[in-house]
Amino acid sequence: MLDQIAKPRRGGRDARRLLRSLPQADETKPVRGGMEHAQQFRPLSEQDMVRIHRAALDVLETVGIGDCIPSTIEYLTGVGCVLHDNGRITFPRALVEDYIPRINRDFLLAGRDPRHDMHMQGSRLYCGTAGATVSMVNPRTGAYRGTTLNDLYDCARLVDTLDNIHFFQRTVVPREIEDFYEMDVNTCYASLAGTSKHVGTSWGGVRQLEDSIEMMHMLAGSEARWRERPFVSMSCCFTVSPLKWAPDSCQCLEVGARAGMPIMLVSLGQAGATGPASLAGNVVMILAELLAGMIYVDAVAPGNPVILGFWPFVSDLRTGAMCCGSGEQALLTAACGQMSRHYGLISGIPAGIADSKMPDAQSGYEKGLNHVVTANSGANLMYEAGGMVASLMGFSLESPAMDNDSVGAALRVVRGIEVNDDTLSVDVIREVCVGGPGHFLAHSQTMNLMERDYVYPQFADRMSPGEWKEKGNGTALDRAIDHVDATLAQHYPEYITREIDEQIRAKLPVRLRKDRMRPNLDWPRNWP
Repeated sequence: MLDQIAKPRRGGRDARRLLRSLPQADETKPVRGGMEHAQQFRPLSEQDMVRIHRAALDVLETVGIGDCIPSTIEYLTGVGCVLHDNGRITFPRALVEDYIPRINRDFLLAGRDPRHDMHMQGSRLYCGTAGATVSMVNPRTGAYRGTTLNDLYDCARLVDTLDNIHFFQRTVVPREIEDFYEMDVNTCYASLAGTSKHVGTSWGGVRQLEDSIEMMHMLAGSEARWRERPFVSMSCCFTVSPLKWAPDSCQCLEVGARAGMPIMLVSLGQAGATGPASLAGNVVMILAELLAGMIYVDAVAPGNPVILGFWPFVSDLRTGAMCCGSGEQALLTAACGQMSRHYGLISGIPAGIADSKMPDAQSGYEKGLNHVVTANSGANLMYEAGGMVASLMGFSLESPAMDNDSVGAALRVVRGIEVNDDTLSVDVIREVCVGGPGHFLAHSQTMNLMERDYVYPQFADRMSPGEWKEKGNGTALDRAIDHVDATLAQHYPEYITREIDEQIRAKLPVRLRKDRMRPNLDWPRNWP
């Protein structure tokens, strides 16, 4: 009897392996970008959300935001905000409540390849990277070193191949480029060269932003085509918490909005440092800043796509250090996700930053907790979902590979359990138990659902101890290291054509070497 059961099991395993080796259509995948979620984790009650909303309006009306630049004053007083003698600008309650329903909540974050388009509406969820870290970690040795432009390009190329990482937000800073203008231009260029997914980045000055926008127009074919399909979004830290405007970022916000660029407004209140230690109070302060920024963007360019970037962080109150992988961090991001759904506005929230300095067990549980909680809270864009370690101070190329597994599991939780006449399986149970084989291994339902309802990790280990030993006792990190090495040795996409590349390099100081982008070609020695 045992032999009769074992034989179909081996055949079933071979069949499953064969199916997984074949390309799978998006509509048949168990998880994919843009799935709608049902907010299965809700740390705030309806009454809690109403109270937070009212408290944020109190802050905007009675405290306001300081350090205004002239153009900010002109735009905001033009729509009904009030400038006070102390230089702070306040927002009447009625004005804020009037603006909330007007904000664009249905727009496109385009990919260079339309397969990667992200349609921002309702409760759709997409996951991506972010960071701007300054150190790379070698998981083989534990050594840290400064980040480079080549590292950024490699990050983009790797993310380009990961199914559950749907967009690429700039991950690392090219530290060898000291000029801020050149750093921002090259960050944008290297990101677009490495992936056809939607790209997000930031700019520290108007000049580099305007030149980067010209680059985008060249890649799109025209300004009109760029506006129709914006494949880059701006991450804009428009305030310095608590409740002060950031002048350079405000100027970039205005230029980006007038250019039709989707803008993620980022508020970075760190509980116990730049924000209240109270978790509810930190949500209130961040929400107040984001509602103010939302009005600001719409005053500059009515209807321009805007993303509420709730980026709350947590302090270890014993030391003041950031602790991004904590339970408090998960609660904060989930509460922010709830608030965005309370308004029906599009949000971007970080989840997946480890405090661990390495992609190890601590990193895994910290990321897994925050992935699942935030993905099920109501967020539309989950940033920092792959790669970040050391509380935003480090990046490991092996981490986004392993995090791709963790995000896939979180997205499966988001999808939930489908209950209907077929899935209740009464007939299937009867067929198996009454005159059947007594197991479900080879049943047609099992075969039909194994690729539609089940997510299989790429790097996590599900082998038996014997099989695991036979295959070298490797860990998930070992497999991720091998995958990263193979991917970066082979995947050199040509998303910027040589003709357009020459035009861009004739106008802008591109530092990414041509032979780094196309190493298999016979370039002349010392080609720039």
